[in-house]
Amino acid sequence: MLRKSFLLLSFLVAWSVQAGVNVGSLTVEGLPSPLNVESSSPRLGWIITSSDRDVMQTSYHILVASSPELLDSGKGDIWDSGIVRSDQSVWVPYAGRKLADNTRCYWKVKVATTRGDSPWSEPAEWGMGIVGEGHWGGRWIGWEAPFEWDIEDSHSRMSSRYLRKEFDTANKDIRRATVHISGLGMYELYINGKKVSDDVLAPAPTDYRRTTLYNSYDVTGLLKGNGEANAVGVTLGNGRFYTMRQNYKPYKIPTFGYPKMRMNLIIEYTDGTKQRVNSDEKWALTAQGPIRSNNEYDGEIYDARLELGDWTLPGYDDSGWLKAQRAELPYGTLRGNTSPNMKVMRTLKPKRVRRLGDRYMVDFGQNMAGWIKIAVSDVTKGDTVTIRYSELVTPDSTRLDVENLRHAQSTDRYIANGTENGRQWSPKFSYHGFRFVEISGMNNLSSDDIVAEVVFDNLPDNGSFTSSNPVMNAIHRNAWWGISSNYKGVPVDCPQRDERQPWTGDHCMGTWGENFLFDNAMFYAKWMDDIRESQREDGCIPDIAPAYYNYYTSDMTWSSSLPVVCDMLYEQTGNSMPVIRNYGAMKKWMNHIRADFTSKEGLITADKYGDWCVPPEKPDLIHSQDPARKTDGTLIASAYYYKVCQLMAKFARMQGLDSEAQEWLSDGEKVKNAFNRKFLTVNKGTSPVKTPHILYPDSIFYGNNTATANILPLAFDMVPEEYRQAVADNLIKTIILTNNGAISTGVIGVNWLMRELSRIGRGDVAAMLASNTKYPS
Repeated sequence: MLRKSFLLLSFLVAWSVQAGVNVGSLTVEGLPSPLNVESSSPRLGWIITSSDRDVMQTSYHILVASSPELLDSGKGDIWDSGIVRSDQSVWVPYAGRKLADNTRCYWKVKVATTRGDSPWSEPAEWGMGIVGEGHWGGRWIGWEAPFEWDIEDSHSRMSSRYLRKEFDTANKDIRRATVHISGLGMYELYINGKKVSDDVLAPAPTDYRRTTLYNSYDVTGLLKGNGEANAVGVTLGNGRFYTMRQNYKPYKIPTFGYPKMRMNLIIEYTDGTKQRVNSDEKWALTAQGPIRSNNEYDGEIYDARLELGDWTLPGYDDSGWLKAQRAELPYGTLRGNTSPNMKVMRTLKPKRVRRLGDRYMVDFGQNMAGWIKIAVSDVTKGDTVTIRYSELVTPDSTRLDVENLRHAQSTDRYIANGTENGRQWSPKFSYHGFRFVEISGMNNLSSDDIVAEVVFDNLPDNGSFTSSNPVMNAIHRNAWWGISSNYKGVPVDCPQRDERQPWTGDHCMGTWGENFLFDNAMFYAKWMDDIRESQREDGCIPDIAPAYYNYYTSDMTWSSSLPVVCDMLYEQTGNSMPVIRNYGAMKKWMNHIRADFTSKEGLITADKYGDWCVPPEKPDLIHSQDPARKTDGTLIASAYYYKVCQLMAKFARMQGLDSEAQEWLSDGEKVKNAFNRKFLTVNKGTSPVKTPHILYPDSIFYGNNTATANILPLAFDMVPEEYRQAVADNLIKTIILTNNGAISTGVIGVNWLMRELSRIGRGDVAAMLASNTKYPS
């Protein structure tokens, strides 16, 4: 009996350990260990893990300390929350003492749950940034002109600028060192010969007239203390600050200035004193380095004969360099980045390398965005290794098909110095969309000499998907690659041609699905700020945000990305801040639409693009020429206006603005009534009315009976209840009979198509469309 009791006790102990509750993955403002937090009340979050089911948090306890030692001893000298009865585990506001700039906070949390208590989490930290111009030290520096070899035209070639500074530390031990830096358009930062981070293409692009971003890094381990000499080096790339196309359609394409940099390095010593190393005119600058051009569309030109040697190490002779100029201030406010930077997220080896005469064709078997890293060898001084990128090849697979690149040259060039012997090289400030690469200028090349580096924002995968249907598996895989390729600090439309713009309409309702693939919450919260900051004074929201093209068409559907994505961030990540921060901009935009685009019938006419890219009759057409396939633009705009009114009422209620919520509902109801009077056809009887589409007795439909014309009022709950089932039935008939079981919606309709089919209980039709392999699919 004693043995049985012992075994039972052992089992229970083992089970309790196995089913234990733990807490981890600590975040501050949605990021792991950020060092430039600017909120006076940062929001904390954590993830509870357990092998058990039905685990619900019932309380939490947070400690925030000024040192790891105090935290380890259980003292929260900055904030001890005590035990807080709450199930909230994300966006929990810090409520401790006021935090000064550059302060470090060390914290941990433990929770109680319905399945037991967790131990304390592993410690995490965050750092406060530098808030406000008056708190920054140093100046913006750079060179406010092109150099004589630079070319400023529609294929701009601006060489990188190199900046350096040497300094001695105090004769003391370093406790901690933090660098805050903004390099526009892009930068790489080195301290004592080492790159401070594996971030690439940083900082993220913004509307530089409103915001410029800085990044912050802990560089304690890179500095030499106790009076030793140190060196800081910065390479500046052009990015979108110095735009890819200078002196080309300036009415459409803005440029923001010449590359420049601002930096604060704050060194804290163990005795409590501090030393600052800031950017100023005492820094040395040269543009006679190896990066002769860096252009997002056209690629990078690197001349290894002009390499600068150990320019990021102390003791380097920079007597031949220029003195940096005090640069023109960027108009935008300097703010800490709130979304992860880009990194090399994956690497791929070639599937096939073929020699074709004096060149090589490389196939990676996968479309992606990034660049290749190549081992350069068997070249002589002055030889040029040319690397051309493309998504496609000609039918015989012997040439790149670059027609879809338009004017983008998408070519990197490496000019050899004759001492390469297998050295690894990749561009720093340009990326490409590609599957195929053509390489010339090397006599011998094997698959071992090349690797593709896949570049996108550092957003972890949110999971995986596998089904028994190989077509759906392939679609999911292609979606993952397509979405990740277009995460470039902002969500762009394509990574390969001479556009790459953050079109608002391309990432609207689709973000709801993207969020199941990627942890993109902070990425899209940042984009909401970009959209708000690009808004015109009259309330108009641009079609592209940031407004790298000056397109302000007041299109209702494109601009709706602001409320629709804010709603996604609230519903799927629990983050209400984008709604609150952007509510005023949304109101201003909706007032603009109401005032300027309301017809005499009470409908909304703000439409430019219609149901963009509806599948045409034949695959060789870009846009449909059949009016029966096109959905009325006023129908689309009016339906979206009603939908946004519902969202605005929801957002108002979230903030306790009940009277405003009622106004939004009332406004939406007027548009819905006008919408049904204009577009709803109730055809009861045996003689269908004539429309471009097939109709049946008792058909009840909207507009000209396209799938999109029926999906929108269904999805937005605009259909009178007595007709809802009939409209849904007619939608199914339209998909299956009129459209032969194929997709017939463009960008607007497809945003709602699969969700609405599922909502009305026709997952079978959604599955059919998702797995269809005939055109259009």
